[in-house]
Amino acid sequence: MEEKFIQKCVTLEDTKKLAYKFAELVKEQGCFVNLFGEIGAGKTAFVKFVAEAIGIKEKVTSPSFVILNEYHSASIPVYHFDLYRLEHTGISTITEELREYSEGKKITFVEWAEFSQGELPFERIEVNVTYDDDDSRIYEFKSVGEKNKNIIKGLKS
Repeated sequence: MEEKFIQKCVTLEDTKKLAYKFAELVKEQGCFVNLFGEIGAGKTAFVKFVAEAIGIKEKVTSPSFVILNEYHSASIPVYHFDLYRLEHTGISTITEELREYSEGKKITFVEWAEFSQGELPFERIEVNVTYDDDDSRIYEFKSVGEKNKNIIKGLKS
């Protein structure tokens, strides 16, 4: 059975608080995170705040044009993929890298994971970011596999 958590973020400060809590839960073990949501929904903002919370010193930017940004200035590295420009046909060119970045102590974020054609690791967290009627954001977290259930449980507390 999967574990789920949903949080409404009315302000950017709410998103920051959620990201800091998430960072605290993953900074020791790492995790692989698939991010879903429309353009501008708040996927990259969430990644920026998580990176800030764990101590990344580099400027965190969207990897839309470079596919992958790497950050190594904290105690755990952060890898940030964006599959949007690859879409379905280009995923095969980075499948091995995606598998590699899912193992070990690291935090890997994959934006536009819906383009992955099922090539992303089984053990992961999926975060779906949607707009609410009042222009706030809804962050829905789901653990896939057993490994990350405690992270979702931690978000609930």
